[in-house]
Amino acid sequence: MIHPTAQIDPTAVIGANVRIGAYTVIGADVHIGEGTVIGPHVVVEGPTRIGRDNRIAQFASLGGDPQDMKFQGERTELVIGDRNLIREFVTINRGTGDGGGVTRIGNDNWLLAYVHVAHDCTIGNHTIFSNYSALAGHVEVGDWTVFSGYSGAHQFCKVGAHAFIAMGCLLGADVPPFLMMANDQNGRPRGLNTTGLKRRGFEPERITAIKRAYRTIYTSGLSLAEAREQLSAQAKESEDVRAMLEFLERSERGLAR
Repeated sequence: MIHPTAQIDPTAVIGANVRIGAYTVIGADVHIGEGTVIGPHVVVEGPTRIGRDNRIAQFASLGGDPQDMKFQGERTELVIGDRNLIREFVTINRGTGDGGGVTRIGNDNWLLAYVHVAHDCTIGNHTIFSNYSALAGHVEVGDWTVFSGYSGAHQFCKVGAHAFIAMGCLLGADVPPFLMMANDQNGRPRGLNTTGLKRRGFEPERITAIKRAYRTIYTSGLSLAEAREQLSAQAKESEDVRAMLEFLERSERGLAR
């Protein structure tokens, strides 16, 4: 199950039924969960924790030092959950000491070729990152979000659950849940990701409540403070609107409008 040319540090912990390809390097303080398949020419540096049943393609580089000039060699981690697909030339860096110390990837995500995830990012579950998409440091991405090819997010941005970021769209502000973002530069809201919501079983009344909240924020002409007041009333009858309102309260970079 482990190719004889692979280099495994003695301190690495390899679970049952793990497959490791030719010329792959597994560094010190790396834990790899049961059933994970790692292709040839992969580099995994520690401290890194990888869960079970992941598939990691050739030439991926996981757990490298953060690309941050403030990093001084402090102990930081990369934590990857279960059943993720990580394709060719994906790079995921560990966290930084002053950024929480951990870069974290959840479960059931697809990171396609040439994706980059920088230090201290947090990615939820069931996300898709298409080819050449990238996250700068400290970005938070909610569950079921899709980043299309060549899209990206500025450091410290937050992207809510079920958002869709169109091809080539660059984010410089926080994106509430359920939104669709598009534009070549400085991405702007372009409605809701209704297609994605329908595919995930959202009932029509749920989508109607989300649409009403979207109009309150983006097309009503209200200030953000006024929109928040109306959302507070709408949130009493909709868990999804509550999620949008809570996202607004946590926003630090300002809202994409």
